[in-house]
Amino acid sequence: MATVKDFSFEEKLAAVLALQKIDSKIDEIQTMKGELPMEVKDLEDEIEGLKVRINNIDAEINNINSFIETKTEAKKEAQALIKKYEKQQDNVKNNREFEAINKEMEMQELEVKLNEKHIKDATYEQKERMNARIKTEEKMKDVEDALTVKRKELEKITEETEKEEKVLSEKSNQAKEKVDARLLTAYERIRGSYRNGLAVVPIHRDSCGGCFNVIPPQRQSEIRQHKKVIVCEHCGRILVDSDLNDKVNIKL
Repeated sequence: MATVKDFSFEEKLAAVLALQKIDSKIDEIQTMKGELPMEVKDLEDEIEGLKVRINNIDAEINNINSFIETKTEAKKEAQALIKKYEKQQDNVKNNREFEAINKEMEMQELEVKLNEKHIKDATYEQKERMNARIKTEEKMKDVEDALTVKRKELEKITEETEKEEKVLSEKSNQAKEKVDARLLTAYERIRGSYRNGLAVVPIHRDSCGGCFNVIPPQRQSEIRQHKKVIVCEHCGRILVDSDLNDKVNIKL
């Protein structure tokens, strides 16, 4: 049995061209799916981000609640001290004691007012955070609804193309085994350089089928001879003549 290295250049070109046509069919299926896989992933990531945001808001609300409880307790303690000092005023023996107690009462009254302000500000912040939580939940519901729609669309397309894609994937692996190792490396490198995945292209109307730059007649003549691998001087893609391109057909 002949090995890859025993193949003629024409056979090597035909092998890599066949691989390109198979991979292009796979690319067509991926194009059919469009941006759906990425959109689904983006929506899933957005939902995770919204969940984290809700958890952070909950933590903030808990901290605010603890702060309000602390300040409420401090207010009660200050009010209790005021009542205590009020009773002590009835038993003072001189003006000095009266003034001292009165000063303590004033300090505690200021403490009550300060705690009331802290409680008021924190209560306002608490409402703001709760409103933010509600809006975030509403946003997450909208994103979840959009995700459900996108998932159904993707599942439908995947179900319709899964069998064909599996067959093509197997054929692609089989085709790679027939391609010269160095040529395969070049093919995969070039293919990865372009979004359309075209690494092997035919000449069409005297131009490269990839970048559409004109191929000189002498260059075209060399390509038709199938004696070596020739790449486009402009885009680096592997060039084949139209006859070889028509000759290599993919059967599914």
